Amino acid sequence: MKLNEIKDNEGASKSRKRVGRGIGSGLGKTGGRGVKGQKSRSGVAINGFEGGQMPIYRRLPKRGFKNIFATDFVTVSLGRVQAAIDAGKLDGKATVDAAALKAAGVIRREKDGVRILSDGELKTKVAFEVAGASRPAIEKIEKAGASIKLLAAAAAAE
Repeated sequence: MKLNEIKDNEGASKSRKRVGRGIGSGLGKTGGRGVKGQKSRSGVAINGFEGGQMPIYRRLPKRGFKNIFATDFVTVSLGRVQAAIDAGKLDGKATVDAAALKAAGVIRREKDGVRILSDGELKTKVAFEVAGASRPAIEKIEKAGASIKLLAAAAAAE
């Protein structure tokens, strides 16, 4: 067998219907669309219409809501912070805040602030200035001899 001899099995691919190409083709004139009416015209899609039956989007109950006041934090693990310090992207002596993490490439965007999570270990004494942190993360930070200042708590107190 050669590359130029490769072909589909017989009947594996059908040739497409050429609609509206004369009466002799059997699909001329109306082109299989029937006569008149909305569906015989071009550009018609009656989505969600179920022939007068109550459509599914109205049969099912509404559920849940979107809280427009919810804060959306960017989560960063202690392991990622330590990896950035080890790689030399983050300065261990300067305060680690949202701007520093963004400049180091640890986070993409700041959103409503940064929240530190406890995954991984922290070996460097770093001063954090972030919007929030989980309780285990705060314990690990203090155990490593680092300090943390929570900005969200200060903003909520005002």
